Amino acid sequence: MNKNYSLQDLSEVAKAIIASAKNKTLLFYGQMGVGKTTLIKEICKQLGVLDTISSPTFSLVNEYKTSKEEIVFHFDFYRITQEEEALDMGIEDYLYNNDWCLIEWPENIENLLPLDSVEIHLSILENEQRNIQLK
Repeated sequence: MNKNYSLQDLSEVAKAIIASAKNKTLLFYGQMGVGKTTLIKEICKQLGVLDTISSPTFSLVNEYKTSKEEIVFHFDFYRITQEEEALDMGIEDYLYNNDWCLIEWPENIENLLPLDSVEIHLSILENEQRNIQLK
């Protein structure tokens, strides 16, 4: 998928990501303020998360439950400076448990990520539009 979108298209984009995801580990790349957390909130909504969704910048991970009793983990590794920090929190247990793992700033734990993760690259365009590329 390579698509330009605006906030009005967010629901459609989130549904398309979920439908095309080859597994449940989604990696969100993009500069600060590009809309990673906003997109993750919409993906969580589409997955049926009923909890309040917020960025786990300080806690590193938030856990949400869906209406179908599935678990969604939302990670924010912006503050991670060494991969050992992620290992200490048990990242491998999260990544290989077949639960949804939505990861902001995955480049900070690059060597720990499953090879078949879905990469989602976001960039800012003119007129409040965003571009999304799935790899």
